Amino acid sequence: MSKTLQPLYQMAPGANLTAYVQAVSSIPLLTPERERELAEDLYYNDNLEAARELVMSHLRFVVHIARSYSGYGLAEADLIQEGNVGLMKAVRRFNPEKGVRLVSFAVHWIKAEMHEFILRNWRIVKVATTKAQRKLFFNLRSAKKSLAWLTSEEAQAVASELGVDVAEVQRMEGRLSSRDLAFDAPVDSDDEDSWQAPQYYLEDQRSDPAVAVESDDWQESSEEKLYLALDGLDERSRDILAQRWLAESKATLHELAAKYSVSAERIRQLEQNAMKKLRAAMVA
Repeated sequence: MSKTLQPLYQMAPGANLTAYVQAVSSIPLLTPERERELAEDLYYNDNLEAARELVMSHLRFVVHIARSYSGYGLAEADLIQEGNVGLMKAVRRFNPEKGVRLVSFAVHWIKAEMHEFILRNWRIVKVATTKAQRKLFFNLRSAKKSLAWLTSEEAQAVASELGVDVAEVQRMEGRLSSRDLAFDAPVDSDDEDSWQAPQYYLEDQRSDPAVAVESDDWQESSEEKLYLALDGLDERSRDILAQRWLAESKATLHELAAKYSVSAERIRQLEQNAMKKLRAAMVA
């Protein structure tokens, strides 16, 4: 391996990005003959020194591709690191007998690693999970003519070009235009601003142990009072309430009147009196 490549092997773009870019740009490109020689040595002899030289001579291409994804707000150094992983995978899988240059083969692997990194880190909530959504995510930004929302005609044109539904284009546009919001209020926020944090209006009261215990106690107490109140009623009144309020098929006043050989008005009076007793027992 060339002495020029030796110290660069342990470099990382995060340490000093400018120095890294200058260093990888100074590595000479391989001639087609030298690239094939190294690729054959790796492919047939598993020579890792050949793999290292192939990787190092193509690092500049990773930097170039990473800069095309600068609009997603992620660190360029991180994108380069992920692209380097894709480059190494490509070098390992490269078959020199296919008759193509390594850079043409490696572009797919480099972009695939960068795409995966962007989708994992661009939003807390995933914005694209299916293959169609991923394709739309990375093409919609460049397809838009301006920063404004797409018109119906533009959305239709994008959908036709990318082979997806118009509704999918509109949903993805909304995701691209959204932003993450911290759940907690900022540490340095004052009382006038902190109340807007989601922690104050998205709180689930059901998870509060005190509220849960209070609710259970109230339910148990109410049921106990109801059972005691029902026990205090005569059998006919209990049956009327059960037939009128608890049965799946509610009985009519006339049906109960026929059952007990009284008037429908008398059944209504018995029902009202029983309900008054129950209410009194429940609030006591």
